[in-house]
Amino acid sequence: MVPVIALVGRPNVGKSTLFNRLTKSRDALVANFPGLTRDRKYGDAILGDRHFIVIDTGGINGDEEGIDEAMAQQSLQAIDEADAVLLMLDSRAGLMPADQGLVNHLRGCSKPVFFVANKVDGADPNVAMAEFYQTGASTIYPLTATHGKGVRKLIDDVLALFPEADEAAEREKATGKKIAVVGRPNVGKSTLVNRMLGEDRVVVYDQPGTTR
Repeated sequence: MVPVIALVGRPNVGKSTLFNRLTKSRDALVANFPGLTRDRKYGDAILGDRHFIVIDTGGINGDEEGIDEAMAQQSLQAIDEADAVLLMLDSRAGLMPADQGLVNHLRGCSKPVFFVANKVDGADPNVAMAEFYQTGASTIYPLTATHGKGVRKLIDDVLALFPEADEAAEREKATGKKIAVVGRPNVGKSTLVNRMLGEDRVVVYDQPGTTR
């Protein structure tokens, strides 16, 4: 099997930065303000000789309304689809109520969850991670997504849970034609994509510029 790994967490904790590093792309928008990612974004990643799929998600605060509620639903769907979940935490901000809310939600899922303390650069990792052990996690992975520090150890441990498959055969099954849906803002592109896929894959909201 090709493992599917979902990146989840509060807004602006570094999910898209890690997604881009793992996929060696700039597919996910990155900026120093929250709420940039809205839809689930899938990417192919290779580490060593292992192939896996990464899902980037929008941030969850726990008090979403309107379009933010639709974004949060996309993140919860990514958790359902994934084989493993990386719960990303911001070591500079410390443990927040929204982090604990996600921890409580993930306790109810029957898949491995890895706790990741991002943004530990310039700090003692043990000090930066200390507060996160209040979540009950037995292991927390220190990470600096912007520079890649700690990424190899984390992903190696995730992939070790899944048997290696015939990667060439898996890729052959996954290949297919790509179709772009383009048009002016708010003309129904996302609605069409969701109908074609038979699922709520893209956030639909009566506001121009929703899709990112």
